[in-house]
Amino acid sequence: VQLQASGGGLVQAGGSLRLSCATSGITFSSATMNWFRQAPGKQREMVATITSNLKEDYADSVKGRFTISRDAVKRTVNLEMNSLKPEDTAVYYCNALAMRWGRSNRSNYWGQGTQVTVSS
Repeated sequence: VQLQASGGGLVQAGGSLRLSCATSGITFSSATMNWFRQAPGKQREMVATITSNLKEDYADSVKGRFTISRDAVKRTVNLEMNSLKPEDTAVYYCNALAMRWGRSNRSNYWGQGTQVTVSS
């Protein structure tokens, strides 16, 4: 199983970034896909989630600014981040609650993380 996150970088406050996570080895169609983030000295927190039937949910801190989406053909999950704030600075992780190919039980899988830095 591979979850490959990309798209992080340095941006000024008020700017935008788009994160993408490419997946392989999981049954993407039935997976719940999530983005988490972890800032220095803080616990990892869930930012956004999208289910297999496209139900979305967001942390209160990002509602109205971030949008999660998924592409069934490309097997990717994306996070569009607008109106970024310095407090959004963190390592962002792609996460899948999914069945590995050939298996019937769901497990948690994590990507390697991508750094997002928002300067004031």
